[in-house]
Amino acid sequence: MPKILCPVRLRLYTIFVPLILCRNVLSDAPDLGWRKISNGQDLSGWHGMGHEDPRPLLQLSAEDRAKRREASLADLHKHWRVENGEVVNDGKGLYLTTDRDYGDFELQLEYRTVPLADSGIYLRSTPQVQIWDTTREGGKWKLGADKGSGGLWNNSPGAQGKDPLVKADRPFGEWNSVRILLIGSRVTVHLNEQLVVDAAILENFWDREAPLLPRGPIQLQTHGGEIRWRNILLREIAPEEAHGWLVGRRRQVFNGKDLTGWAGAVDSYEVKDGALVSRPDHGGVIYTEEVYSDFRARFEFKLPPAGNNGLAIRYPGFPRDSKEKGSPEAAYHGMCELQILDDSHPMYKNIDPRQAHGSAYGMVAAKRGYLRPAGEWNFEVVTVKGSTIHVELNGAVILDCDLSRVTKFMADSPHPGKDRTSGHFGFAGHDDVVMFRNVWIERL
Repeated sequence: MPKILCPVRLRLYTIFVPLILCRNVLSDAPDLGWRKISNGQDLSGWHGMGHEDPRPLLQLSAEDRAKRREASLADLHKHWRVENGEVVNDGKGLYLTTDRDYGDFELQLEYRTVPLADSGIYLRSTPQVQIWDTTREGGKWKLGADKGSGGLWNNSPGAQGKDPLVKADRPFGEWNSVRILLIGSRVTVHLNEQLVVDAAILENFWDREAPLLPRGPIQLQTHGGEIRWRNILLREIAPEEAHGWLVGRRRQVFNGKDLTGWAGAVDSYEVKDGALVSRPDHGGVIYTEEVYSDFRARFEFKLPPAGNNGLAIRYPGFPRDSKEKGSPEAAYHGMCELQILDDSHPMYKNIDPRQAHGSAYGMVAAKRGYLRPAGEWNFEVVTVKGSTIHVELNGAVILDCDLSRVTKFMADSPHPGKDRTSGHFGFAGHDDVVMFRNVWIERL
């Protein structure tokens, strides 16, 4: 977005892109960061919580949250126990809930249940990876139990992941193995070594319009019959690895060495350690020589504190230096500018929502709160198809809009380029040192 002189003049830019996870089988190496989150002896590290919206809990102080956990233990110990290394529930009571909150992770465990039982695994307090009686006698075929366990049953009807790809349940009396990968809002599930959910978005049950919360506890649900759990292991996933899962196959448009293939304000950018870096106190738009209509862009970016940049979408280009008076502005003369902004910084506290990171600047607001801290790399995917834009940030959908439906603009400023059907892809510098790397574009 343009250099900020006051909130009204702030021009933040956003991009929409659907996120695609690689379909690799999860790693089998238990020594690469895996740790037990159940010690097999007692319920240390866990407390009780039911089917409860986690958002009010986030408003509590650490002290008040600790008091709630302590108060839940009486119910927990009434219905949960550990025997022979197995965590056992009698089919009643609060759900077994980790004391710790988790972001991106890989979870593996085994469970064994009984007829008529209904259970599941809540991810960041959100229902759920489904576990249930899949027999006709269980009485839930009308709800989809005939399709098997492992699906994201609370997703909307017809949504990806709601129904498992295959039925992989083992007969009652046998142990089932589950492996779950959660990156952003995307979930991959293997049940008994078979892929049942393939990089599907887990909808936020508590607010369908918002992405999954960035962090939250894991819950083992109890409902209607005894269930046993064992070998509960978890591996937290660092940003670099998460980005690798999110990358798909496409054409790299920045070679990491020089500015070959780029035009515009090339003097305002330099290449350092394989990254495209906007120079301090240098503005202007750098853009691809190629023109795109419908496309998907994937890239990583790093912001300094209060950092400001933008994505130029279907930018018209220009024959002269970007800072020359009269050159096109990405936010207005292109289809839009998708904001790249450290919007958690205090100086942006009171900005218009349409100026936040990921927003179609001045037109449509993106969801906030999914950026990594300033100084860390983020992964973003932007999909532009027709008049629609879809943006995923670190695995969470923060923008999904149709610009053809926009009739109200920030500060009543017109956007003459809003309906463009093709143009260049670029970065709109605004004097801050913002870094980009692994820039890939796929034509749709």
